[in-house]
Amino acid sequence: MVGIGPFPIQLAVLLLALAIAVVVGWSTARTSPEPRVKVTPVLVDMLFVGLLAARVGFVLQWLPEYLADPWSIIRLGDGGFSLWAGASAGLAFGAWQARKAKPLRRPLAMAAGAGLGSWALLAGALLLMQASALKLSTTDLAMLDRETPVSLAAMSGQPMVVNLWATWCPPCRREMPVLAAAQERRPDVTFAFVNQGESEDDIRAYLDGDGMRLRNVLLDPFSATSQEAGARGLPATLFFDADGRLVDTHMGELSEATLARALQRFGPASTPWPAPDPSKETD
Repeated sequence: MVGIGPFPIQLAVLLLALAIAVVVGWSTARTSPEPRVKVTPVLVDMLFVGLLAARVGFVLQWLPEYLADPWSIIRLGDGGFSLWAGASAGLAFGAWQARKAKPLRRPLAMAAGAGLGSWALLAGALLLMQASALKLSTTDLAMLDRETPVSLAAMSGQPMVVNLWATWCPPCRREMPVLAAAQERRPDVTFAFVNQGESEDDIRAYLDGDGMRLRNVLLDPFSATSQEAGARGLPATLFFDADGRLVDTHMGELSEATLARALQRFGPASTPWPAPDPSKETD
């Protein structure tokens, strides 16, 4: 499962962890013999500071990739966040807020620990559930360039990136040049572009009109792959290892940086990462 309704499930995990932190902070402050303090506003500020720092840290880590497409820096939907930068900044901000407010220290420490701990447990459980529940689909799909049906499972044998997309989806079209470049750069990884619910004519018109040269374009007329993956929107990208086990998911548009990070788990690339051609991007 990569989403709950229209929202990434990671967002639900983060909000649940925040709720747990708020409850623990409120309960600790309520039972403290010291004057009661308001912990919730500080926790919310810590979250926002952490998210900002996590984004900045990730952008700095992948700065060359982001400079190739500067607008991607503000596309937060690409999921590019640095865990360590965010956690460090959030905790540092909390410590700074509590430096002169002694009654705040214990409730805030308890709340921050509960929030981080619950987030780690929930995120870990989510990864285990995804990896154990979702395998490469055995449903027969139509290959755009040949008549014989093929399944994703039959295409396995090396790491695979499965992109669920449609021509009417603007984020799908924006990320396609990045995926096309990655397909050329990573012959050790199979890229499968599974179109959801559109006709062959619509797909060919888009590919020809934008000059896209993609291999492994498949037609999924009834969106069976999205239903099997639990995807609630497009684009969605699934990453499988050579044994067909799910190792990562991404709901929403991929940037060059977030795709490069995801592909790191499959080993280094054999050729330099090419910047996407702006002339092939569509609005």
